[in-house]
Amino acid sequence: MKKKSTWLPAVVAPVVVAGAVAAPLAASAATPSPATTGSHPTAAQVLASVAHSDTLSYSGRISQTSDLGLPSLPSTSGSSGASSARSGASDVLDLLTASHEARVYVDGRSKARVQVLDQLAERDVIRNGRDVWTWDSKADKAVHVTLPSSAAAANGTDTGSASPADIAARAIAGITPSTHVGTPTTTSVAGHAAWQVRLTPKSSSTLVHDVVIAIDKSTGLPLSARIDARGQSTAAVSVRFSALSYGAPKASLFDFTPPSDAKVTTKDLSDAAEHSSTAKHPGLVAPGDVRASGAPTPSVQGDGWSSIVTLPAGTFPKRQLDADGSQLFGQLTKAVDGGRAVQTSLVSILITDDGRVLAGAVPVSALEAAAE
Repeated sequence: MKKKSTWLPAVVAPVVVAGAVAAPLAASAATPSPATTGSHPTAAQVLASVAHSDTLSYSGRISQTSDLGLPSLPSTSGSSGASSARSGASDVLDLLTASHEARVYVDGRSKARVQVLDQLAERDVIRNGRDVWTWDSKADKAVHVTLPSSAAAANGTDTGSASPADIAARAIAGITPSTHVGTPTTTSVAGHAAWQVRLTPKSSSTLVHDVVIAIDKSTGLPLSARIDARGQSTAAVSVRFSALSYGAPKASLFDFTPPSDAKVTTKDLSDAAEHSSTAKHPGLVAPGDVRASGAPTPSVQGDGWSSIVTLPAGTFPKRQLDADGSQLFGQLTKAVDGGRAVQTSLVSILITDDGRVLAGAVPVSALEAAAE
């Protein structure tokens, strides 16, 4: 049986992108790490410096650009259900295709706010302890989530026996069979000196050309991440701080009260709700799941950046699509032998006629071969 580390690079790209945005929400850094202050650190030392981060407070501005080659979603008339479906899909496509600016405020491990700035609108995610709010000013909708106490406990000090340096070294060792890990070079992001590490797939069958990460030399905070696609001159995805100041933001930034006329949805994930039967929460059961609860179990084919993840038959059943959904689905995908597929510059997805879902940083043709 292959070790999980052999397909780790296949998920590095999306994790890097998510991490560049999520790190300001959960990451912390204050005490400079010896690993980052040396003149010639190794890649493992640079990555280990992120884990050395602790209780950072800062505010900044993040710029995000995407050039994934995704199909546009036509704006057509139709039923209210169709319009609602298109609106939701358009929001997702907008996040994946358009450029965005976001303000970020972090005060320690449990207080954070991200404001995505749209034209004449704003989308926010605010965490203050166990309370998490999302707010969409354009839709006038808010969602309030109460986190379980375990979320706070998870932010505590790691009691594992392995040091951050050990973990980073193992991660590097796990990806080097399929990835060239470059020697850290010096760069600057938002006026802060940083170490830059480049990860380059050795395989020529992946859509990913390389992944470039920059980490603050003094704090270990990830400052930028970029993913380049093969044959594309511009970055497929780029997320970076355009401004960054260390220091505690105003406490009022983490308080949120929705407008009186806003539509508010409440989701209780507290300890009491955590022990409730999943039968009382049908929304938590994935459609087409062959088990009683939880998500379908994926299988992995191939190694490294060319790995393909497959979810079993019935994961995406045809009956799940009504007429409106089928129309929308057809606009976003193209017909191929045995199903429908979409290929971006970085990732391809194939949904077969029997409801299997295959995905990977490979061309659609590779997914079709794997499906056979």
